[in-house]
Amino acid sequence: MGDVNDFLPPDYEVPTDNHYLKFQAGDNKFRILSKPIIGFEDWTDKKPLRFHMKDKPSCPIDPKQPIKHFWAMVVWSYDQEKVLILEITQGGIQKKIKALAADADWGDPMSYDIKVTKSGSGMDTEYEVKPIPHKPVADNIKAAYGVLTIDLNQLFTGGDPFNPQPHIGEINAF
Repeated sequence: MGDVNDFLPPDYEVPTDNHYLKFQAGDNKFRILSKPIIGFEDWTDKKPLRFHMKDKPSCPIDPKQPIKHFWAMVVWSYDQEKVLILEITQGGIQKKIKALAADADWGDPMSYDIKVTKSGSGMDTEYEVKPIPHKPVADNIKAAYGVLTIDLNQLFTGGDPFNPQPHIGEINAF
């Protein structure tokens, strides 16, 4: 039987890396890098179950947690300085980004940064969405995104979008 100290490398620490952007209090600035996938989200045993738009369940698993409409997209987080997945279930944020996309002066949300300011907490949480003037995607963001294989459709099957599987569908915005 091997020595317990040989089980893991001596400098090993459990990763705390999270691949998802969660809005924090204050300003949250990001650049959308992919078109969103959209659908519905339910929860069971503290795990999300996501469904395509056409497959919305007729009722939630837990009646206390309603089924929510979601968007999920790849973004660059300026605060964390890395590529993450942003899931948006807040209808107000979705409506504002949709309105920006339809606005002739703003257009495609992948062509400018967005700042979401979160204030309050619990049922009193509010979000303000502000577009930041158009500018090209920075080279460091392109480079960080370009080396990744991300398949957002894995969210529908409970898979890991960052798992290096062959990519299905268009995701690269460049």
